[in-house]
Amino acid sequence: MIAEQDAPVLTAKQLAAAFALNVRVLKRQVAGLTHADSLRQPPVRGNCLNWVLGHIAIHRDYVLGALGQEPTLDRAAADRYGYGSEPVLGDGAGVLSLETLLAAIDQGQGRIAAALEAASAAELAREATTDGRTMPVAQRVFGLYFHDTYHIGQTEFLRQLAGTDDKVL
Repeated sequence: MIAEQDAPVLTAKQLAAAFALNVRVLKRQVAGLTHADSLRQPPVRGNCLNWVLGHIAIHRDYVLGALGQEPTLDRAAADRYGYGSEPVLGDGAGVLSLETLLAAIDQGQGRIAAALEAASAAELAREATTDGRTMPVAQRVFGLYFHDTYHIGQTEFLRQLAGTDDKVL
């Protein structure tokens, strides 16, 4: 068993690169899809690509918040696409277009990379409390990266649901 003090440390630069890789994968998964494709519901419990992309975008805003930056999307979007929100079943109140969601993710990625690049070791080690849990900012950001990766993985299935029948990775 590796002792915590002997565990490899992920740098802010590596973490920014990992978030960027997720965006590259995401762009390949959504290539050629339309907004209507993003609204297709899976035949099992889950949510459509539109909701997943909105959920990714707002959680990337949480990364920005942990790094002391302003979000890319407003509070209404966070409510619409947040944990426990109602499924997106079609166009309706608060549902953002595929293009808007992808633009928010792109903009957020640039800002995440810049914020991580500029963050000092002390800033990343600073304790922060979220949802009643206290942890270093770096740990919070890494947890949000894990969450990002989880949902990026769902996009492969949701691409197929749109009728693509291909493999992009």
